[in-house]
Amino acid sequence: MLVSLLLILVLICVLMTYIIYMPGQSFQGELPPLDNAGRDTAQRIETHVKILCSNPAGRNTIEKAGLDAAKDYIADQFRSYGYQVVFQEYPLSGINYANIETESRGTTLPDQIIVVGAHYDSVIGATGANDNGSGVAAVLELARIFGNKNYQRTVRFVAFVNEEPPYFMSRHMGSYVYAKKAAEEKEKIIAMFSLETIGYYNDKNGSQYYPPPFNFFYPDKGNFIAFVGNLGSRPLVTRTIQLFRTHASFPSEGIAAPSFIPGVSWSDHWSFWKQGYPAIMVTDTAPYRYPYYHTSRDTPDKVDYEKMVYVVKGMQKVIEDLLHQ
Repeated sequence: MLVSLLLILVLICVLMTYIIYMPGQSFQGELPPLDNAGRDTAQRIETHVKILCSNPAGRNTIEKAGLDAAKDYIADQFRSYGYQVVFQEYPLSGINYANIETESRGTTLPDQIIVVGAHYDSVIGATGANDNGSGVAAVLELARIFGNKNYQRTVRFVAFVNEEPPYFMSRHMGSYVYAKKAAEEKEKIIAMFSLETIGYYNDKNGSQYYPPPFNFFYPDKGNFIAFVGNLGSRPLVTRTIQLFRTHASFPSEGIAAPSFIPGVSWSDHWSFWKQGYPAIMVTDTAPYRYPYYHTSRDTPDKVDYEKMVYVVKGMQKVIEDLLHQ
């Protein structure tokens, strides 16, 4: 009996190590000051979030006017960066909804695709500044950075519709429709990044929560960006966080865990897992940190635009490396 118990404990320790071990060291200490370019980036991100949240009732299946206005704004921004825009439309209950796609085609390996995406709808009853105006704003800024540049692989920027209830984690999610079509067309998506609620940070002790038993292994200050994947996407998680920690001066944590753990699958990356693609969520951990999650108080004043700059710049380096490696 004792031997069996010891064996079980050893197996649990091995599994937990596999789940939580990440290469490199998280940044510690005072963040370096933003330069003029960084402050300009923060201003652009803030402008995006405020415009996306300009309809007080939000942007979703109930507030279709807000959803359509967000769609038009995102498409116009992509075009202003020199991209062509494709709308992937699909019907639900007699109404058409659309994912918004643009890409910078690779030169020597164009069929190998990196998808950077975020959902542009908000939960019913909320303007959705952090969830997920912050993610969309980051996608727009990354698209601006990567415009008119040549890389070996293709980078594709996508704004997904209908991530929130009533379609959450269903085949009616915009990202599910998108990933399913990509799989049917045998597209080779080598990495997908879901930017999900990335704008809230807190340096106070006890500001960060986790599903048990992960509170024993991760910091209790909600001042980091998290990279979250399932077990199948572990190589992408570890590669991403290693690159981020190499290039970014911002705290980071990572996990590659079974998808049944609460929170691990809660965004558009789930749709890509369902089609066998490697995908991870980049997040401030949303309900495990953000006190205004899915409420009417999720407004633009709650988002930390300057700290988002560090995350965006770090993701820029991650994507650049993957486009050339």
